[in-house]
Amino acid sequence: MRRVVVTGMGVVSPLGTGTTAFFAALTQGHSGVRRTDRGICAVVDMDASLHFPAPKLRMLDRVSRFALVAAKEAIGQASGALEELDPASGGVCIGTGMGGAETTEEGYRTLYAEGSERLKPFSVLMAMSNAPAAWIGLEHGLAGPNLTYSTACSSSAVAIGEASRRIARREADLMIAGGAEAPLTYGTMKAWEALRTLAAEDAEDPSASCKPFSKDRTGLVLGEGAAIVVLEERERALARGATVLAEVAGYGLCTDATHITRPSMEGQARAMRLALEDAGMPAGAIGYINAHGTGTEANDAVETAAIRHVFGALADRVPVSSTKSMHGHLLGAAGALEFVAAAMALASGTVPPTMHLRHPDPLCDLDYVPMRSRRVPALEAVMSSSFAFGGTNAVLIARRGN
Repeated sequence: MRRVVVTGMGVVSPLGTGTTAFFAALTQGHSGVRRTDRGICAVVDMDASLHFPAPKLRMLDRVSRFALVAAKEAIGQASGALEELDPASGGVCIGTGMGGAETTEEGYRTLYAEGSERLKPFSVLMAMSNAPAAWIGLEHGLAGPNLTYSTACSSSAVAIGEASRRIARREADLMIAGGAEAPLTYGTMKAWEALRTLAAEDAEDPSASCKPFSKDRTGLVLGEGAAIVVLEERERALARGATVLAEVAGYGLCTDATHITRPSMEGQARAMRLALEDAGMPAGAIGYINAHGTGTEANDAVETAAIRHVFGALADRVPVSSTKSMHGHLLGAAGALEFVAAAMALASGTVPPTMHLRHPDPLCDLDYVPMRSRRVPALEAVMSSSFAFGGTNAVLIARRGN
């Protein structure tokens, strides 16, 4: 099996566009959560007209705009990655839970609220879930595998893991992988509200409404954005003089097969173990965990128990944080964004905090890095966990790309 490394990363997030702005905001404890006319959510502030000409904008749903901007940054950071690449050996794997939700909702509004019988000519092409992956492949001439994964909140972690396997198994030399999501439409927000999983607005500070692992947590906060990584076969990357940002060392994938929404401690623990086995690492090699940490009552306690189950006596020594406390839950894009956060923590030796954790829950008793980032200069490997409605669990491990 060939080794797979990350040579480029790109981000569009509620904390800013670009990996530098994103990680700086994380480590400074800034929040992208705010009150909007749709409720409390984490919104991307990006002028798409600065990135696309008007004719192209009319063909792109918000989710594809995010994906293309993040992919452009990642490919630019992986300078020269596409040069002398056989187009058939380069592919795309993108995860999304909702696809072109904005276009879909706009179509319903046009038909049923406005009474029109005509929709935009490109409605199907904008709304289809594989549009972000298709546009990335088209934009960069990648003629190899082009795949879209939709496993709810673990979609983009699955996309990165499956893309890594394509390279490891010699099915590709380079893959653009990650996720994109733009779910903050009126209808989607109302659907999540009906599910009773959304956080109540914090009475004193709306930006502090997402409180993972805190006793006073009330639920998750929806967010939007995209995160993309460039994955390459390690020897190819080194031969062309690329800067290796991290190595994708392990990937664990399994399904709870127990309940459509209720998390399973056994399933989460199994995915972590599978990732450790894939990486050939003991649990003690992990120096930081970017937790799924949604801020719901059920997930946070179950995830704490799963980490203790896998790490045993070592569980109290490993820093764990939920960056969703700042950027919200990006659903299908969450895993990729959090993998980027974990990889940047690995490279910088700085672990982002779990913000708004002022009242620890006795059932969530790990080192959750409350309120302030922490220097951990000896980091060698990090874990990023994504657990989804439907029960699909995906865990990624990154280590230094030596």
